[in-house]
Amino acid sequence: QIHVSLIPDMHGEQKTKPTQTTVGVSRGLGLLPDIVACRLLGSDPLFPSTKAKISMFCHVSEAQVIGVHDVSSVYHVPLLLEAQGIVEYFQKRLNLSSLNIAKPMLDRGDVLRRRWQELTKNQERLFDEVSIVLVGKYTALKDSYMSVIKALEHSAFRCRRKLKLQLVPSEDLERETLDTAPVKYHDAWRALVGAQGVLVPGGFGLRGTEGMILAIKWAREQNVPFFGICLGFQVAVVEWARNVLGLAGANSTELDEATPHPAIVFMPEISTTHMGGTMRLGLRPTVFTPGTETWSKVRRLYGGAPKIWERHRHRWEVNPEMVEKLEASGLKFVGKDEKGERMQVFELPNHPYFVGLQAHPEFCTRPLDPSPPFLGFVAASCGAQVLEEQAEWMAQNFRPPHPQDAMVSEPELIKRSKGLTSTAEADAQPYVNGNGNGVAVSPTA
Repeated sequence: QIHVSLIPDMHGEQKTKPTQTTVGVSRGLGLLPDIVACRLLGSDPLFPSTKAKISMFCHVSEAQVIGVHDVSSVYHVPLLLEAQGIVEYFQKRLNLSSLNIAKPMLDRGDVLRRRWQELTKNQERLFDEVSIVLVGKYTALKDSYMSVIKALEHSAFRCRRKLKLQLVPSEDLERETLDTAPVKYHDAWRALVGAQGVLVPGGFGLRGTEGMILAIKWAREQNVPFFGICLGFQVAVVEWARNVLGLAGANSTELDEATPHPAIVFMPEISTTHMGGTMRLGLRPTVFTPGTETWSKVRRLYGGAPKIWERHRHRWEVNPEMVEKLEASGLKFVGKDEKGERMQVFELPNHPYFVGLQAHPEFCTRPLDPSPPFLGFVAASCGAQVLEEQAEWMAQNFRPPHPQDAMVSEPELIKRSKGLTSTAEADAQPYVNGNGNGVAVSPTA
């Protein structure tokens, strides 16, 4: 048991009474702490005298008392805990020293530790900034985009840049806002045109989508790096249909059922009335189109792999009847499902970085291994040279973040979820969440 307790600082004196009381109450309930983690609100570490006092009155050894004070970044916390002997304590408490750990595993651990130390050290030496604007529907609550923000952070670390992120409500970019709230309108556009990269994340519903389309149009025409995720992918296709193909009124049927030019449609196997358990969910494969290995930036960022896996969560898709027109006009769908029927990744050649994914790659980012399309987006926002450097590195070093047994075909996913005996049976099933309860098919997905 790890007992976390606040250590108030009263005029420079660290108070232990709250910790003594809460540990005493826990012990009375039969809960004996293995570690007492002392949270300090400030940069001062836990004083030795305070640690000794907690040890004496809480009946634990000093090795079991760990101080956790404020640090410049949460990524410093593991090293802070290690410096206070928490690893040695766990080895002793869990009898880990009796295990025969293979040398390759120990070597991987040492490499991971060194890489983590380098990450935290480099964080303190970030002088250049990269300015990104996130144009979204739910910007009032920053945590709505927590995974996206972390993916941007991880990518900025790799590019050795400090992330300067601005969240812009997509509604504020719309013409109507100029009449109702001109200050918001001008502030939103000022943020957009001053950014080095434009990201449009996922979402649902009509509100704010016209503002997203305006932001995408600006990024495309001004050669500013753009990255669209899920809804961002879909409205980028709508923007292209309207402004490049000249299809006035083109839209998604999610946003306008009566659109004369449906660029985005409900997936045919999805119920239009029943919403529960009907999404296309979980880890799904994407197959890159042959020939894209010679020019596609996003494929290169995935190490040139012919097939990748990312997590999905959607009900709509690019209208198959419009794909030929879209590609003929220059928007290339470089990644599709295994049947080649569902468009999952688009890319615009001859643009610094104009990429969209139907999937949510932010769910699989890691501090030391940023998501490839996010890394490409941030690198392109830093400049063409940085993008080239990162693409070259990823071409040699990309490793999928998923467990090997989770990277299977869609028929195999359906076979597992429905208990079918063969993939031939599964191949005849619709490619949606096979268990019908709105939960991803595989626990590892």
